[in-house]
Order: sequence, then structure tokens, then C-alpha cells
Amino acid sequence: MPQPLAERMRPNTLDEYIGQKHLVGPGGVLRKMIDTGRISSFILWGPPGVGKTTLAQIISKQLQIPFYTLSAVNSGVKDVRTVIDKVKAGRFFNTQSPILFIDEIHRFSKSQQDSLLSAVETGTVTLIGATTENPSFEVIRPLLSRCQVYVLKPLEKEDLLELLHRTLTEDPELKKRNIKVEETAALLRFAGGDARKFLNILELVINADDSDEVIINDEIVTERLQENPAAYDKGGEIHYDIISAFIKSIRGSDPDAAIYWLARMVAGGEDPKFIARRLVISAAEDIGLANPNALLLANACFDALQKIGWPEGRIILAETTVYLASSPKSNSSYLSIDEALRVVNETGNLPVPLHLRNAPTKLMKELDYGKEYKYAHSFENNFVQQEYLPKEIKNKRFWFPQENPSENKLKEFLRKLWKDRF
Repeated sequence: MPQPLAERMRPNTLDEYIGQKHLVGPGGVLRKMIDTGRISSFILWGPPGVGKTTLAQIISKQLQIPFYTLSAVNSGVKDVRTVIDKVKAGRFFNTQSPILFIDEIHRFSKSQQDSLLSAVETGTVTLIGATTENPSFEVIRPLLSRCQVYVLKPLEKEDLLELLHRTLTEDPELKKRNIKVEETAALLRFAGGDARKFLNILELVINADDSDEVIINDEIVTERLQENPAAYDKGGEIHYDIISAFIKSIRGSDPDAAIYWLARMVAGGEDPKFIARRLVISAAEDIGLANPNALLLANACFDALQKIGWPEGRIILAETTVYLASSPKSNSSYLSIDEALRVVNETGNLPVPLHLRNAPTKLMKELDYGKEYKYAHSFENNFVQQEYLPKEIKNKRFWFPQENPSENKLKEFLRKLWKDRF
């Protein structure tokens, strides 16, 4: 029986690797590392199916470096030490450090990560970690400080179409079939930038058709997936679909749906910290200033969950979920920081107005740093009108309050102070 299509199409060289041009394309940082033959420890952060494991294997093959792998799901401290001892025993003097690849490194406990630290510090191994979670939250600081973090992106439409063409023209099994692609929109939509899911869907559609000519179009793809929704979800990618449904239910103010998706995650063995972290993000992004208490509750939920643990932690998650879903919604803060970042990227490092600058030395005072600054508390109602933005973007607005009782109060207060500005 042949291997699954996704395994058969796994690339072996950088030339076969699709996507992530910012890292492995001409001038990309990982391409430069490989070209020089010397690599340092790094962590690959990105969603499933974008080539994290494959990239680590390619680097090992192209540089002809010994490759050891551990999965954080089923490896303990003892397994880590066993691999490190094996590396020490087999390494020759002045050769490139073997690669230790750790899949799902975000699932490693602190003690497991501590057991890696010395080997990474001394160069006994070159660590390559793969994670779908933000390593800032899950990787201990001493280890993170010794690793660069590279972000992998979901594959673009062009990447997946290139993969489709290559698969149909190069895979020895599919070359035996007469396959006609009429439409690709459904394939691309259901794959969601995930190459493995894309190939699993393609394989499902082709294997379900035993006719002389296999037709692939949007209707057929959608029909096949509705008949067998789990068949293309090998490896647990549905985890991302459910968390998406969970957050969108909260955003849509549907506590019943939100609790259902929470139950799906709890029943499926999802990491409760993963759920709690998403609740904190949702409280800030989707509820925001419409109900600032939401962020306080979500943060308390995260802290309480770590103290209480499982299974009672499900009750804490449920309380927070219902509260967030039932709260008024606003994304005004989220929009304001994105607009401010856009302006910063567009205008660069605009000088801080002189009257707002700090003046700790005599020279700075002589240069008028801090001169004519008006101390708000010295004025009536602890407020005085003055300019706080660089002159190049004077009077620029970033935050626009939305229509809800909480932000209406803020807007009324600001209008009393700033008059027509708000």
C-alpha cells in the first residue's frame, strides 16, 4: 500500500520546498545559513502544514549533519538526556553540532526545557524547535534567548497551486490516473494555507472516484468533505477550526455556541492554557473598552486555571466564556493600535516635540528639552490643552470610540476636555 500523498510529496531539497520565501528564498536568512554551512539554534513558529518539520530535515540533509528528533508529546527529561548523551558519544572534534529537532516544543515542561539548556549553551547540539504557539509564552527565557525565532506563514494561493501542479505531474501514483482539474477555489478554501491538509483533501477526492477520468471542481470537493469531514484532518488540524469557531461565537455574542465549542475542546483533551490564553486575547480584541472588566476576568481565569488545574478548571473556563460571549463588544482599541502602527511604518521615527522630552541634565535643559511643558495637575480639572503628537501628524486621530455605554462615557469626558476633537 503506498504512503499517504502528503508523505510522498514531502520535499527533500530547498529547491523542492514550496513557500516561506522570506526565509529560504534568495537572500533569506535560512538560505544564507545553509549556504554558509553553519547554523545556529532557532525555533520555527507557524500553523500546521507549512513545512516546519520538513525544513529542519532538509537543512540536516543538505548540510549532512546528524539529525535527532524528539516529540514533546511523548518524550520526557530522560529521553532528552539519552539523546544528548548519544550526541556527545558520537560527535567528532570540531565538527558541526548535530541537530536536535523537537516537534511541538511548546508542550515541553520547564524541567524538560531546563534539561536542554546546557547542551544548547555549549553547542553540544543545534536546537531546532517547531511550535504552533507563540514561543514567548511557552519557551523558558534562558532557552529562548539562545534561539532565533523565525515565523512561518500559511501558504499563499500561488504556493498551493504550484504544489497542485507538481503533485499531479510528479507523484508516481497520481500520474497513473486521468485527473482533470476544473476549479480550485474549494480546494484552496478548505486547505486554509495548510499544505498537508491540501494534499489530504486532494487524496480524499481522488480516491473516492474510481472512474476513468477524475474530475476536480468546487462542487465535488465540497460534497466529498461533507460526506467525510474528518478524513482530511489527519494529525489534529481540526484543533484550529474549533478554536476559530469558539472565538467567533464569543465575538458573535452567542454563549450557547461558545460553550458547545468549549466542550468540544475539553472533551478532545485540548490544553486548557491554550483555551485560557485565547480568552484573554478575545477579551482585549473583541470586547475591549465596551466592558473593560472582561480582560480582568479573563486574566483571573488564566491565573486560577494554573492554580486549580483539571477537571475543575473547566468550570472556570465556562464562566469566563459565558461572560465574554454575553458582554457588549468593541474593537476600537484593536483598530487604534493597528492604525497607529500603520502611521509609524509610514512616517518613521518622527522627533519627539521638545516640550515633551525628558531633561535630566543641564545640557538638555539648555537645549530646551522639556521647556514650556504644561503639567496637567497644575491646572483646573487636572487638564490643559497642549500638543502631544509630533508636528508632522498634528491632530491625527487614532482612537474612535464605538457606540456602547462604556465608551460613550469616555467620549463625553474627552469632549468636555478637548471640545470638537472628539
